[in-house]
Order: sequence, then C-alpha cells, then structure tokens
Amino acid sequence: MKADLINKKIAAGEKVILDLGCGINKYPDAIGIDAWEGDNVDILHDVETGMDFIEDNSVDLVYSRHFLEHVENFELILKEIHRILKPGGQCITIVPHWSNPYYYSDYTHKRFFGLYSFDYFATEESMMKRKAPMYYNNFKFDITKRHINFTSEFFVRNLIKQVWKRLVNINNYTKEYYEEMCTGFIKAYEIRFEMTVKK
Repeated sequence: MKADLINKKIAAGEKVILDLGCGINKYPDAIGIDAWEGDNVDILHDVETGMDFIEDNSVDLVYSRHFLEHVENFELILKEIHRILKPGGQCITIVPHWSNPYYYSDYTHKRFFGLYSFDYFATEESMMKRKAPMYYNNFKFDITKRHINFTSEFFVRNLIKQVWKRLVNINNYTKEYYEEMCTGFIKAYEIRFEMTVKK
C-alpha cells in the first residue's frame, strides 16, 4: 500500500518527511513521491489527484524543489499539504522566479512564481506590505521565510549575482523593491518559501 512507509515511520515515532515530485534528487531522509518511476521514488503517485492515502496531521515536513511550476491543480496540492501537515509542521518549496530566463524555455512549466504567489494562501500576519486578496481559501500558512536566489552558469555573471543576492535579501523591503524595479536589469533564478501550519 502507498501509505505503508509513512505508517511505519509514524508507528516508530520517527519524523515523517515527504518530497513531492522528488525526481532524481530526494531530500535527505524523505519519502519520495512522484508520478514517474525512478530510483529515489518510494511512492509512485500523481499528487494532482490528491493524497487521500495520507492521514490528516501526520507529516512533519513537506519539501518540493522545482515541482510546483509543473502542476495544474496548484490549489488542490496546497490544500492537501496543509491537511497532512501536523500543527506546526513545515512546508519548504523552491520554485523558479518568474524573471528566470530559462523558465520560458521549458514547455512543461505551467505557472509563474513571484514574492506574493503564496500570500494568497497566507495568514494576514505573514503577508508582505502589499496585501494579497484572500479569495475563498479556507486554509492558511504562515510564511516564515522568502529567499530570492540568483545564480548563473557563467563565472563572472555568477559572481555579480552572488553580490546581488545578498543585497536583495537584506529584508522584505529590498525584496519588494527588486521585484518592482529591478527584474529587467538582473534576473532572479528561484525563490525558496518556508511556511508553517497553525491549526
């Protein structure tokens, strides 16, 4: 059964960590879930259909890296992550920034991400200065960290981007300023969001 690995960890009192869309690089000590077979995939499953085989409030950490930009059912997946996380559980997700020039090259990418993308599912307290509309979501995350990453495969460009990364990530104001005023000048690579659940 799909839940066997998870239930064994719960029964043993171990931390339950899931890596959604793990592919070939799995988060340490995580149970890898992916729709495609691979050496690191522990549970073969398409999370866009939900994760009803996982109990409510049973997971300590959900991790995903360069996965959510490929999905259609974004809201459903976030709702399922919220449901399966324990109170105080953490979600770490890394997604390409919308200004990333390589983002547009991959035809499997279905959505854009910026500083405010998860604010539509955030508690009021964890939002940035610009408040996102609440719409009709009945689940909320506390966004505890947003980090914009800059990198390049070209040595000199990468050195410049490492300096830029430090400047942009000084505080929320500098991150907002970057997105509003500077994305045409220096392109970001990805954003890391860290979120927790209060129930």
